Amino acid sequence: MASTPTRWWRPVLRWTGRALIALLMVLASLWGGLALWYQLPGSDAVLVAVVVGWGILGLSAVLAALHVPIAGHRIIMVTWLLALAALLIWWQGITPRGDRDWAPDVSRLPHAVIDGDQVTIDNVRNFDWQTPDRYTEHWERRTYRLSELVSTDLIVSYWMGPAIAHTLVSFGFRDGQQLVFSVEIRRQRGESFSAIGGFFKQFEMALIAADEHDIVRTRSNVRDEDVYLYRVALPDDAARALFLAYLGKARELRDTPAFYHTLTSNCTTLVFDMVKRIIPGLPVDYRLLLSGYLPGYLYDLEALDTSRSLVELKSRGHINSRAQAADKGGHADSGFSDMIRAGVPAPDGHLMGDNAPENQNRQRLEH
Repeated sequence: MASTPTRWWRPVLRWTGRALIALLMVLASLWGGLALWYQLPGSDAVLVAVVVGWGILGLSAVLAALHVPIAGHRIIMVTWLLALAALLIWWQGITPRGDRDWAPDVSRLPHAVIDGDQVTIDNVRNFDWQTPDRYTEHWERRTYRLSELVSTDLIVSYWMGPAIAHTLVSFGFRDGQQLVFSVEIRRQRGESFSAIGGFFKQFEMALIAADEHDIVRTRSNVRDEDVYLYRVALPDDAARALFLAYLGKARELRDTPAFYHTLTSNCTTLVFDMVKRIIPGLPVDYRLLLSGYLPGYLYDLEALDTSRSLVELKSRGHINSRAQAADKGGHADSGFSDMIRAGVPAPDGHLMGDNAPENQNRQRLEH
């Protein structure tokens, strides 16, 4: 009697196994189609023909795996497996490059020379943006002193709903200078961002060093994104280490180009990778992937001003109206930076409306 249920389960297990294999084949075929679409050179007509052909082969192989009666099912399976192997070999051969015809705003990576306390950075971007596609180019050389680094701010720019945002880190110096670092896709000339393409080696990665009047203003005033600024409590030594880590990452990308990845190598995950080397023990959290919720992650770590609610910090940190008023008042560079910080609480409870280094230097982070 015990053998009956065993025989009864055999076809169930067999069909379950076939279904799982078929599911894996569907996923592999879908991945292959997208990889071909985003990476295979050629005209749109050629791409469509190749992707459709790959899809037909994949569908036939899935039906064969499910033992649907079709002619030559063994040949179809072998052909699909060989094609998948060839596709994987081709995929591994696609490597990042640093010599493409880049879009002007990501054409240069920062280059730093460190001489004791003094840091000189070439290729600091300070474009004057009139529209998202029209701007006046300015690349500058700037000098900073590490001992005068007095503040670290998180800037979050929302461009696609509450969960997705671009994150930037701005370092403030005692003389009023602000330098922003931003991890971005390194677009080729005429190319535009694609979240799906970011999974399929479509973009190399760029690290941009820029003036706030360029990289923040273009988001708040030109692209009309919702931009928020949060003052971060970071010890002086950790802030300097993070600043130098950004410069090290820029050097690394110049020497060894890398691909941007929508999920694993983006504007938030790379910053987290740098910070966790400086402050060990930081917890991994879903908000590192859904970067629009990153301020809440920092608030829970007490890295923001927890004497106020996160709702109040967000309200005070919304810079758009102040950034647009700076435009109307003709403020540029440091004047812009002062205006967007008006009324934004620092972690020690002070309001940062005036350029007050004595307030900016009272930052702390206890873990």
